[in-house]
Amino acid sequence: MTKEKGKIKILAVGDLHGDERIVKKLVKQAEEENVDLVILTGDITFMEMPMKNIIKPFVDAKKQVLIIPGNHESVETVDFLADFYQNTKNIHGKYFIKENFGVFGAGGADIGIHRLNDSEIFELLKKGNDKTKNLEKRIMVTHMHPKGTKSEFSGFKGSKAIRDAIEKFQPNVAVFSHIHEAAGTEDIIGKTRAINVSRKGKVFEV
Repeated sequence: MTKEKGKIKILAVGDLHGDERIVKKLVKQAEEENVDLVILTGDITFMEMPMKNIIKPFVDAKKQVLIIPGNHESVETVDFLADFYQNTKNIHGKYFIKENFGVFGAGGADIGIHRLNDSEIFELLKKGNDKTKNLEKRIMVTHMHPKGTKSEFSGFKGSKAIRDAIEKFQPNVAVFSHIHEAAGTEDIIGKTRAINVSRKGKVFEV
């Protein structure tokens, strides 16, 4: 897949749960497809373990990495990973900007180690949106899925706050994971392409 001129190519994936085999496969894909950016949408670990060889292979491949916590790791753990590895940033309640392109996000879920309620998630997303809203291209990153999307086929309800944030902020793309079985499903919410990337990962351009 050749990158279109003026586009940014992204590999987004979540729910790695410390699986080095998946990481090796994704790093190879990132190199072969010459992606500009890697986004990890939470659940990097399984209940905080293990963390070895999950971020490092992407960094060794000279990729910029953006991460958020899922429900299997704390904000502090993701902060540690971002501080430890070069070219890695935690965008939980924060943002990343390069030229006229921005990414903002909020991790956590309503279960697990890192629990957040809907109002907390919305406020974290609003903080990132406020810093990126005037940019030409934007991606919103969450761990949980939005309410009313195909990911709900599993029986797990999505987040109303994430749905509200997409509808209000209208990023070009919203990526999330959490529901493994829904990997690869897509919805359109207003002008936003909403993708469950989960463990399969997804390469796309904006």
